[in-house]
Amino acid sequence: MTQARVVALAAGLLLLAVLGLALGASVGATGIDSLLAARHDAAAWQIVWDIRLPRTLGAWLAGALLGLSGAVAQGLFRNPLADPFLLGSAAGAALVVALGFVLVGATGALGGAALAQLAGEWIGRVGMTGAAFVGALGGVALALLLARGAQQTMRLLLAGVVVGYVLGAMRDLLTLAEPDVLVALQGFTLGTTGLVGWSACAIMAAVLALLALAGWALARALDALALGEATARSLGLPLAPMRLLLICVLALGTGTAVAQTGLIGFVGLVAPHLVRALARSTHGALVLLSALAGGLLLMAADIAARFVIAPQELPVGVLTAVLGGVYLLWLMHRRTRWEQRV
Repeated sequence: MTQARVVALAAGLLLLAVLGLALGASVGATGIDSLLAARHDAAAWQIVWDIRLPRTLGAWLAGALLGLSGAVAQGLFRNPLADPFLLGSAAGAALVVALGFVLVGATGALGGAALAQLAGEWIGRVGMTGAAFVGALGGVALALLLARGAQQTMRLLLAGVVVGYVLGAMRDLLTLAEPDVLVALQGFTLGTTGLVGWSACAIMAAVLALLALAGWALARALDALALGEATARSLGLPLAPMRLLLICVLALGTGTAVAQTGLIGFVGLVAPHLVRALARSTHGALVLLSALAGGLLLMAADIAARFVIAPQELPVGVLTAVLGGVYLLWLMHRRTRWEQRV
């Protein structure tokens, strides 16, 4: 019964993603347009193909990367409140991206517009993603170093908060030293999918496919860790290299999403919670379902950000923070009522 529910949930999430892609391609500054009518207008169709479709697909891909990273983080650290952004990965990625903006004198688009002028859009995108990955990996490694490993969950979360604040302060110092990058970093820190193109979609899709395979292959280690450290060791699993691989998955997923869309919070935290509420499963299915749920969440938030105050647009990172915070407050309220009944 559980397996059938998992399959049904995956099919439902995929179907909603397809419907969301069609809706996202129809939503513009003037409201909802007909895609059939746009096909007979060259200018309108170019807007749909070159702007709306890659933006909507990019939102889904970035959300899927964050959802997958969140599921890996919560399984790796055995804490349902673990979030990629709380462990220093996003702060590290943001710092290195900001440093890249400063070094190349970027003053415009996210994801390497100045780099694209120097060496082509593809090289700029790949270079920014690689730099964000290095920064994300460095942030998580620093948090692990301060916490002396991943055994003490509370110590690790506190170390992640400290690392996030320190690296965030270093990023702010960069903006003070180079005020010209402030506009680019403002859009980056608020989170936006408005400048995602087909090249960014291709990079995120390739990384997502790689990490989905890696997450599924390492799911046995996450299942064993869920039973406790001693049980995982008794199963004969090489925990040290598996932990390192899981940290790389977490860092690459977070770094890639951050490099292309900026800092978009709560998706990696909320997506695994939604999946667990809808279907109980092992980490093999949980990681993949969390990716689908995260993609749908960010796609829906992106569409809402364009539609709510049209023709103006809300930063999608602000919208996900509000919606994610409301959802977590509702979870806390429900848990409090359940504890009172017990």
